[in-house]
Amino acid sequence: MQDVIRPDPDALLAQLRNDEARALRGKLRIYFGASAGVGKTWAMLSAAQRERASGRDVLIGVVETHGRTETAALLTGLDTLPLRELDYRGRTLAEFDLDAALARKPAVLLVDELAHTNAPGSRHAKRWQDVQELLAAGIEVWSALNVQHLESLNGTVGAITGVRVHETVPDTVLDEADEVVLVDVTPDELTARLAAGKVYLPQQAERAAQNFFRKGNLIALREIALRRTAEHVEDDVRGWRVEQSGAGGNGQGRELQAWNTSGAILACVGPHEGAAQTVRTAARLAGQLNVRWHAAYVETPRLQRLAAAERDRILAVLKLAEELGAVTAVLTGVDVAAELAGQAQRLNCATLVVGRAEAAEGWLRWWPSAVLTRELARHAPGLDIVEVARAESSRRIAHGRPGRLADDNVEDTDRPRARWPGYAFTAAISVGITLVAMPLSNVLELTNIVMLFLLGVVGSALRFGRGPAAFAALLNVAAFDYFFVPPRLSFSVSDVQYVLTFVVMLGVGLLVGQLTAGLRFAAGVSASRERRAQSLFELTRELSAALESTQVVELGAAAVEGHFGGRALVLVTDANDRLVMPSQAPKGFDASVADWSFRQGQPAGLATATLAAQPWHYVPLQAPMRIRGVLALSPAQPRWLLIPEQAQQLETLARQIAIALERVHYVEVAQQAVVEMESERLRNALLGAISHDVRTPLTALIALAESLQNLPSDEHVEAARAIVSQAHQLHALVSNLLDMARLESGIAGGAVNLRRDWQSVEEVLGSAIRAAEPALGGVHVQTVLPVDLPLVEFDAVLIERVLVNLLENAAKYGAPPIVASGSVTDAALVLTVRDHGPGLPDVVKGHEQTLFDKFTRGQAESATPGVGLGLAICKAVVNAHGGDVTASNSQDGGAEFVVTLPRRAPPVSMEAQL
Repeated sequence: MQDVIRPDPDALLAQLRNDEARALRGKLRIYFGASAGVGKTWAMLSAAQRERASGRDVLIGVVETHGRTETAALLTGLDTLPLRELDYRGRTLAEFDLDAALARKPAVLLVDELAHTNAPGSRHAKRWQDVQELLAAGIEVWSALNVQHLESLNGTVGAITGVRVHETVPDTVLDEADEVVLVDVTPDELTARLAAGKVYLPQQAERAAQNFFRKGNLIALREIALRRTAEHVEDDVRGWRVEQSGAGGNGQGRELQAWNTSGAILACVGPHEGAAQTVRTAARLAGQLNVRWHAAYVETPRLQRLAAAERDRILAVLKLAEELGAVTAVLTGVDVAAELAGQAQRLNCATLVVGRAEAAEGWLRWWPSAVLTRELARHAPGLDIVEVARAESSRRIAHGRPGRLADDNVEDTDRPRARWPGYAFTAAISVGITLVAMPLSNVLELTNIVMLFLLGVVGSALRFGRGPAAFAALLNVAAFDYFFVPPRLSFSVSDVQYVLTFVVMLGVGLLVGQLTAGLRFAAGVSASRERRAQSLFELTRELSAALESTQVVELGAAAVEGHFGGRALVLVTDANDRLVMPSQAPKGFDASVADWSFRQGQPAGLATATLAAQPWHYVPLQAPMRIRGVLALSPAQPRWLLIPEQAQQLETLARQIAIALERVHYVEVAQQAVVEMESERLRNALLGAISHDVRTPLTALIALAESLQNLPSDEHVEAARAIVSQAHQLHALVSNLLDMARLESGIAGGAVNLRRDWQSVEEVLGSAIRAAEPALGGVHVQTVLPVDLPLVEFDAVLIERVLVNLLENAAKYGAPPIVASGSVTDAALVLTVRDHGPGLPDVVKGHEQTLFDKFTRGQAESATPGVGLGLAICKAVVNAHGGDVTASNSQDGGAEFVVTLPRRAPPVSMEAQL
């Protein structure tokens, strides 16, 4: 019974989201051709007639027949949308009516000439942009397009034909089309149609035949159109395979096999000397077939133990494959053929390119061995396998690279690792088990002693690998036979059944050692992958909490150093978009190389094709919007940068750092924008208030001053009083502005300069009432103060200003009587100013503290003069004293403002005076 492959939940969710988005968006069908005259519009109208006959609502938005009678005949019976007329430079232009099409919303809309440029005054500059809006509205659109109008092919077609068209369409429009219908005719047939007048009028046809419609041009354009259509179909096949694999295969519970549709190639990189020849052959073959190609290397437990020089050669071959255009990968597993076949199926590669195995010599020719090509054919019988002849050419990393650190561990790994300690320890373990088991031989059965020896094999496999485990199995069988099987101390066997015991013991030991070593290898691979994922997770988590670029720089450098070792630098840009270099450059760091990497947006230095002799590796920090800096790394082991997985890890770390830098940058931009917006709001509020409240008393002053010339002498006194009153209002307004400016400057400087002294509350309150008399306008103020009210320490001038502003506020917005009262507790002085008016506005109930904000008034629009600074000054002064001021509605009606100031007991001498 076959194992059923369970679908991936994430893939299913993504597929559901895509299906939902597709259901809401209209479909786009493009009739694609090599040139004009191949019959794109005719094919589109023919399909429209069939859809109309089937009952669908088909509407013609715009169709260009170019005077072709056969094409015009297909318009019969199809509804046509009237064109919209636009005036342009004295001419009337007829254009597609986008708004009418959106209002009509047919099932299928025909919009010809997808690359057309709309007339000035249209909503969109290009017709393909009109189509995008129609698709977003859920309308299915059919259109036509020639190959020369594709943006990426515009230059190529222009070089071939000598004619450069200026109306282009982005390639993404064709790539995202739901259906691409290729309309194709042979060059001879197209030439015949041109001569018959079925493409252009006779004069135009003659010029076209001499220029654009030459046979060589038509053949080249036809090839380009066919290839471009094939690429779109290949994308459809790949997308369908991805969807099916995410949904559990093909619905039958089986894995999808590679389909030979695109001809993609997978080069198999091996540890032998001819691997570079395999890569070059694969690159040449891919170039000849014009297909994509990949390169993969499978690291097995045996290959993992290769000497550093041989591993360098493998990494150099992978680097060569990347330079030749391949996408490389390092796979891990025990079965090389199975891993390569699986990779080919995942990438939909139909051809495998492998190196020819070296011919065995001597008696090894008769020894059975697995051949890679035969194993690949068994695992993937549907794949084509190309075997490359061996060539004596190789490429490797030179030793003694510049920039190697003094404590680089690579120096030790450049020599073959000595394996004798593992075998020595294995022999010691076998001897130890024998010594432990000999005294127990009369107590334990021989089967239990066998278990002890198998335990030693498992331990050797876990610690030292396959070779020592096999050696332990052989040594344990010999020790068991010599010391425990009768006759003892002899290799002779009295009972032939023990031979079977030896064989089984040896086989089980070898099998257990093999499986244990394989498990150890797989655990090491999993641990390496987990470390890479963990480092990414930790960096992402820490960067998400960073609010400054310096934090991102420190976290990024620490994460890269923690993963790769050595030294890492994160270089960011300044306000002038220049790279900021470190004040003290570390050894081997080259600022010019870092600047080149930043300007060009390409990696440079160690393990790259640019300035490879440098000991540092430089990676541009490419964010979604722009390059944010450079990541410089001097790794502990330079060869790590040649491993594809490690290179991808470094790129991912750099990407995360770049995104974090961009996020912090835009956070700073947003904060600055908020500050500027708030400053602008305050500036506008101030100007608006001053323009109203300063203009009123100034106008009155001017009018009164002018009237003095014409007034009788007995009325001069009254006019003078009015002038004084208006001047007092203007003085109060300017005083509030100056007080607020002084308080704000004091707060910004760290503190308000208070002149504290022991004051009498009665005197300060009386002085405030007298100062507020012009604003009170004759309204009586009732005072309620205890007889034994003690002295309190505060700034008398500022507190008087607080009381004056509260009294003026009560006179402006309240009603008499105004009551000013005071009381003390052990820790505070409480001053209250209350009126008997309508109370606080309903809009501020629940958030009364907003009344104390600058330029806030109880009534936003009111004839009452004021700029909304009085209460803000009160709050600033009281807060400077360490107190608090609140506003609320009194239970008996009116608004009540309460000032609470901290107090302490007056000195003894003052109490005696009282």
